[in-house]
Amino acid sequence: MNEAAGKQMTPEVKRWLETWKMSVQDVLSQVAGKKIELAASEEHLPVLADDVWYTVTSAGGAIGEMSLRLPAATGSILAQILLGEAEPKAGELSAERKEALDELLRQIAGQAATALKSASGEVKLQVAGSSAPGWAAEVFWSYQTASDAAVPVALELQLSAALLATLSLQARPEATPVPVPEALPVNYERLMDVDLEVKLRFGARRMELREVLALSPGAVVELDRTLQAPVDLLLDGRVIALGEVVVVDGKYGLRVTEVLDPGSAA
Repeated sequence: MNEAAGKQMTPEVKRWLETWKMSVQDVLSQVAGKKIELAASEEHLPVLADDVWYTVTSAGGAIGEMSLRLPAATGSILAQILLGEAEPKAGELSAERKEALDELLRQIAGQAATALKSASGEVKLQVAGSSAPGWAAEVFWSYQTASDAAVPVALELQLSAALLATLSLQARPEATPVPVPEALPVNYERLMDVDLEVKLRFGARRMELREVLALSPGAVVELDRTLQAPVDLLLDGRVIALGEVVVVDGKYGLRVTEVLDPGSAA
């Protein structure tokens, strides 16, 4: 078992992942008109240059993010299934197929949200195309059809620390209530004692591969912000606050100047 996959694989997390597996199977089988079965693995799928990434944002009974990664070949096959093509096979993930893939994944998320309701309460799942997540995966699981399957499918799910914490808390007995600011939903109360990793972001820039390969000691990479611009505080890759960099006992710190609304965080 891969360490990252299994280190926090509680029954609640397994239920979440198994529900997604069943939802993918059920929706694909219904659309394709034939049984499609997936085997779960606690090993990463091979990383390919044309991998397609989605972010699944969960709210309500389970709060946090999950990434979904699949090869472009799988994305093309899934899109062809939804478009009703007779013999889906690996091919280009055109704009039309990408739209079909987006819709298919939304259908899968809708079924998963319904199936998760009994264990996690009302769960709202939003699926959006994205790049690789800025946070490190705490738990991941991959799903694949058999090597000789008529419709080859492969995809991988990665859970963020925030989502993992929410799912893990579902197994705990209710603790003594902690006062929560009125602006926060009541279901945040159960997360107040959970440790989550936050990061500071001073800026960013896009670089061509040749520029990255040309980096050497002493090279200067210019970012997209001035010295006076506020610094981002991120949780699970989302900006939750802005502030000024300070030094506290010889260490970097952040003086918060603005707390962002969760719905508007980038």
